[in-house]
Formats: sequence, C-alpha cells, structure tokens
Amino acid sequence: MNDAVEEFLQSQINLMPIRYSYSKIRKMSKGFKDKLGEGGYGSVYKGKLESGHLVAIKMLGNSKANGQDFINEVATIGRIHHVNVVQLIGFCAEGPKRALIYEFMPNGSLEKYIFSQEESIPLSIEKTYEISLGVARGIEYLHRGCDMQILHFDIKPHNILLDENFIPKVSDFGLAKLYPANDSIVSLTAARGTLGYIAPELFYKNIGRVSYKADIYSFGMLLLEMASRRKNVNAFADHSSQIYFPTWIYGQFSAGNDIEIEDAIEEEKKTTKKMIIVALWCIQMKPSDRPSMNKVVEMLEGEVECLEMPSKPFLSSSPGRQIRDVGDNLNSTNSSFQLGESSQPAKL
Repeated sequence: MNDAVEEFLQSQINLMPIRYSYSKIRKMSKGFKDKLGEGGYGSVYKGKLESGHLVAIKMLGNSKANGQDFINEVATIGRIHHVNVVQLIGFCAEGPKRALIYEFMPNGSLEKYIFSQEESIPLSIEKTYEISLGVARGIEYLHRGCDMQILHFDIKPHNILLDENFIPKVSDFGLAKLYPANDSIVSLTAARGTLGYIAPELFYKNIGRVSYKADIYSFGMLLLEMASRRKNVNAFADHSSQIYFPTWIYGQFSAGNDIEIEDAIEEEKKTTKKMIIVALWCIQMKPSDRPSMNKVVEMLEGEVECLEMPSKPFLSSSPGRQIRDVGDNLNSTNSSFQLGESSQPAKL
C-alpha cells in the first residue's frame, strides 16, 4: 500500500495541496499536543502553519484500508475548491506515516448542534436552514461542478463541519469515488457509508442501480435530522409510531396536521415544513423518484406552498407492519420497529 500511495502521488501532476515532511507535521502540531478527536481512521490534531493559519491534521492509521482512504481524499478534494467543501491544504506520505492537513473549522461538526440538549449551543431555525442549503450546494458542486463527478457516499451530520461563521463544509472523503461526469451508473462491489444514511439500493439491487442518487438519499436523512433536531431513529419515543421519524412525520403531513414547534413564529414553521418535504423527496425508495441535487437546491430556495408531497418513501405502506433498517442484513443485532399510526400532533 505504501508503494501504491507513492505511485498515486507521483501521477498527480496538477495536485494543489502541498506535500509536507513528517517532521514538519510534528512541528506544526507541536508534537501532536492538542487532539481534536479520533475515529476508526486515526486521530485529528490542531496545528498551525508558518503563516499563522490554524489547521486540522488528520493522522491516518497504518491499515491498508486507510491507505485507500488517503488516496480517495487526495484524489477528490485535492483538486477542487468550493465554499461548502472543506479545503485540503496539504498532506504527508512517508512510508506508513500518512496525514491530511485541512483548514481548521472552529465550530466543529454539525452533529453536536442538532442533537445537543444544551441551551448553550443555540442554532436558530433560520441558521439551520442556511446550513442545509450550503450543504446542498456543496454536494451539487461535487456532482456537477467538477470535471469529474465526485460521489461522497458518507453524508451525515458528523461529516459536516462549520467555520467561524457557521458556513458548512462537506468533509471526510475517505469513501468517495470519482467518475466521469457523463457516467450515470456506478459500479460498487460493496455497500459503503453509515447505517441510517445509506441509500437502500446499496443493499437491495432490485430497487435500482447505484448512482449519485445515493448521496441524495443520505442528504435527505441528514435534512430530516436537521429539521427535527433529533435522530431519525429514537427507540425511546413516547409513541411507537414516533420511533422512526420519517414514517411518523409523513403520516402527520398526510393527515393535514400542522407542525408544533415551541416558540416558533409562522415563518419558522414554514421553513421547517419546507425542509421536511424536500427531505421526504430525497429519501424516496427508488433512486429514479429522487430529485437531483440541483433540483433540491431549487426546492429549498423556493416557497413551501410550491412544493407537492411525495409518495410514501418507505419499504412498507401499510400501518403496523415491521420495517427493518436497510442494514439489518449486515447486522443481526439491529432492532426492527413496529410502526403504527398515531393521532398525536406533529410536535418537534
């Protein structure tokens, strides 16, 4: 894998990021003193360039898979620049020592803002909407704005970073794939992504072929969580029908129930409803029924009165039937949820 990484880097003639030595990386991070976080890929540290700019240094582990993650990230975001995509400033590749250097995002990931119960981290409905629109524009750029189509395959709150002005940046391209812009069908040998956000066609081949519409599905699940400020699956919900939020909210809208949001003005209720309806379009079961990201941006920018309700976007259309997470065939410990109808008002 070390040879493969080096061969790849030598082939990238027009690479924009700077190549740093490992000793330079150590100096930047002051001996990896300030850890920002860690995951299966390795650890992230805070660093500073000689210019004084702060950076996030992602040190990758030594596994073969992380070598491929390194290639994926450099190959994709190493060649692009967009206000809603995190910028790769540089990298390090000295044998098994591999690092990626990004612009520093002082407000961290979106995850802590939409799921936090702390009042000290306020995020208004309007700001949440602006962030969702920025994320949509970033994904639209990946799909249509480059000479190659970039499919992310891991859109989720954790991978949306926020700068000092809360401008969102799509990050973590370890699972991304590059395709010619005119290719509509993608060839994948295995499902990729995070359970709860993975498009069903990555598991069930009879639903449709894998394409850029997989990112649309993931964005739809993200958008629902942003609008509701809760995870889409909540095993501790008061009513069984509320366990899986997409089913519950679709039922509420179909019944003509209004959304109840504490202390929200009418305009904020409209904004939330718009985000939810767009999300329901994005998570349609068949890829062909989902809009393109260009259309998603258009719907988010438009008026909620102009939006039609989509078809019920789930595996089951009858109340009370069991609906399993699409990942159940990979993880037998996942629960199946009994989904019934509820007369409760749509309260967020």
